[in-house]
Amino acid sequence: MSTSASRAPHGPVPPADGKVPPRERILAVARDLFYRQGIRAVGVETIAEAAGTNKMTLYRHFASKDELVAEYLRRVAEEDAKVWDCIAARHPGDPLAQLREWVRWMAEDVSSGDSRGCAVANAGVQITEPDHPARAVIESHKRSHRQNVLRLCREAGLRDPELVADGIFLMLEGARVNIQSEGHRGPACRFVALSDDLIASHLP
Repeated sequence: MSTSASRAPHGPVPPADGKVPPRERILAVARDLFYRQGIRAVGVETIAEAAGTNKMTLYRHFASKDELVAEYLRRVAEEDAKVWDCIAARHPGDPLAQLREWVRWMAEDVSSGDSRGCAVANAGVQITEPDHPARAVIESHKRSHRQNVLRLCREAGLRDPELVADGIFLMLEGARVNIQSEGHRGPACRFVALSDDLIASHLP
């Protein structure tokens, strides 16, 4: 299974040759720069220049940098949602298999060589203002992930599904942070094993 969703959210920047609309070029460039360098470190002038356009064009499509950040995160969240659909299609009617598949998919994402952690979680650390337009996107995305894990735990008939869901969710968040500091030799490499043990210990 492969989608662009949980991979490091960047890729080739579309060329400024008129074939790709300016808005999409701006978003592609912003996505790459925000993820690799940090939202606070990248200014609109840098984004506009890299997209082969100018600040006036950027502001024509996005009222502010904050709105650009929010749209960038919406795109990431939308693509992440596709992972759940793909997993469900691979294991129809089998929530336990779906849960285990998701754990392995996330582990592969965490260990990806070009990964710099979860784009949404990274944004959450950098954006603390409650009225920032991206805050709602960040919080909704994380709630949705947790609810999907909890739903599968319940449908699989696991004992104390809330505990299992929260345990897996927190281990994933921790693994994404740990691999940035300790690499593949740290505890992050045990995410699948720890998750499998937690699931197995709560089977009916």
